Amino acid sequence: MLNPVIIETQMLIRKPIHSVFEAFIDPEITSKFWFSSATASLEQGKTVEWTWEKYQVSAKVQVTKIIANELIQIQWGEPTSTVDFIFEAINDNQTYLRIQNYNIPLQGDELMQFVIDSTGGFTTVVDSLKAYLEHGIQLHLVQDKFPPF
Repeated sequence: MLNPVIIETQMLIRKPIHSVFEAFIDPEITSKFWFSSATASLEQGKTVEWTWEKYQVSAKVQVTKIIANELIQIQWGEPTSTVDFIFEAINDNQTYLRIQNYNIPLQGDELMQFVIDSTGGFTTVVDSLKAYLEHGIQLHLVQDKFPPF
């Protein structure tokens, strides 16, 4: 049975919605604030692989749904869970981004650790995205989060 827990992180990004949406679709942009590389851009029905070279880890990402400038939904991780990237235009130059992680097949202490890791991880991604899109700064937050340094 899947757990009813929904993990959410969010941030106002002072950029047009299409810019924020494209930052997650196009690995050339995403690699500036999240992973090191990807096998392809995100497309509905496709599976891509994201790699974090520093940590020598990769993840298979199944893209289950894309609605342009509104939603990217993926299945990923170990254990596999659902992640929604939800985009809302506040005005022509501001986008409210929410990331929700759910369908987590864990209970008890394992679920608690997953919630902590996922919340911290997606918060770091959103903070990095904001710095990169708004100010052109690559903070390397994901790269610097864990040893080795």
